[in-house]
Amino acid sequence: MQSDNPRISDITRLFTAAAGTFAGMGREASEAARERFKEAMGGLDFVSREEFDAVKAMAAKAREENEALTARIAALEAKLGDTPAAPAKKAPAKKPAPKKPAAE
Repeated sequence: MQSDNPRISDITRLFTAAAGTFAGMGREASEAARERFKEAMGGLDFVSREEFDAVKAMAAKAREENEALTARIAALEAKLGDTPAAPAKKAPAKKPAPKKPAAE
């Protein structure tokens, strides 16, 4: 049912325009908040999952190579009959004996 009253028609147009304006304002506010969040998170030092996995694989490979080289060094030392010297233990520091008072 449509009304021929121009005032009702004007009010309807006003509410329709206001609804569109509010919807646009909501979208803009949402986009602005999203951008602020991205800027805040961009300042932090996060890495992507792919970068993390790549570095993790590199570390595992380096660990394996280190173990292989350690075993190779041990085999070469055994072949030469050269045993690595045990690290020297530090002797505990001796405390000086207390001085006796001089007899007068």
